[in-house]
Amino acid sequence: MPNQQTHTPDAPLVSFVLTYYNLPIDMLCQCIDSLRALSLRAYEREIIVIDDGSQQSPLPQLSAYLNDIIYVRQKNGGLSAARNLGISVATGQYIQFVDADDLLLTTPYEHCLDFVRYEKPDMVIFDFTHQPDQPTVYEDSAAMSGSDYMRRFNIRGTACGYLFKKSTLGQLRFTPGIYHEDEEFTPLLMLRSDTVRSTNAQAYQYRQREDSIMTSTSIRHQLKRLNDAKHILQRLQTLADTLPAEERVALHRRVHQLTMDYIYNVILLTQSQHYLNRRLEDLHRMGLYPLPKRDYTKKYKWFRRLANSEVGLKMLMRTIPMMKKEK
Repeated sequence: MPNQQTHTPDAPLVSFVLTYYNLPIDMLCQCIDSLRALSLRAYEREIIVIDDGSQQSPLPQLSAYLNDIIYVRQKNGGLSAARNLGISVATGQYIQFVDADDLLLTTPYEHCLDFVRYEKPDMVIFDFTHQPDQPTVYEDSAAMSGSDYMRRFNIRGTACGYLFKKSTLGQLRFTPGIYHEDEEFTPLLMLRSDTVRSTNAQAYQYRQREDSIMTSTSIRHQLKRLNDAKHILQRLQTLADTLPAEERVALHRRVHQLTMDYIYNVILLTQSQHYLNRRLEDLHRMGLYPLPKRDYTKKYKWFRRLANSEVGLKMLMRTIPMMKKEK
């Protein structure tokens, strides 16, 4: 009998784009281990470690992983540049972004992989957790388009919460040099997705660090964060006005949600009535304030009523910083 050869696909099933910058080596190793623990065979996965110009390369301490990873080091350019490089390196059918200080949780992520293996949707949406204690029964949505999903539900900005086909990207990339780059990238990726499956499986463990970008308290950082968020709102609003009706409604919902978040963060981070008034004037010129009357969520409707009145804004100025201190 002739020798039988095991057929392997031309491309891995999933490329994991793992971004790393100045982290403890044990966190990086734990992250890689969480990817290797999945049922994907070696030829079905591609683990790409993008070192965003760390002060010291972790490569000498990764000798045990060299057969399982592709290590690429770039000059420090930020998360957007690192992910864009990872996209260019990736050869997998699907892409999963992972921050090096986080983990994928085996059992719930296998549930996400089952969608990819058996249904091949453009995107799988899953949930996050800070605690790895997981339920074993999941609730999954029916398949729908990305624009339909966005019209019905709020979406999470973080790109790590989505497993998606690389072919869906086209020329879409992250904007370099900004904070909140996910908030611009994610809704545009979803609008490109014809079939989306969503599950409440908590497949991604988020491990927050005190020195991370999102926890920085420097005034310079906070002002840049707010300024970048405003420019993203402006770009998304401009794009939404050019889209067909269904996609326009979908993206407008996301823009309205982000506008609410932006006003909240202006109050929380600056606690300045003068700064808030200036930013509300900017939003008004962009056609985003007052917040439009829409039947989205209870939170949106409650916030809109307060934010659209002088008395309500004063109440928000008092209560939002207090709520943050109580957490």
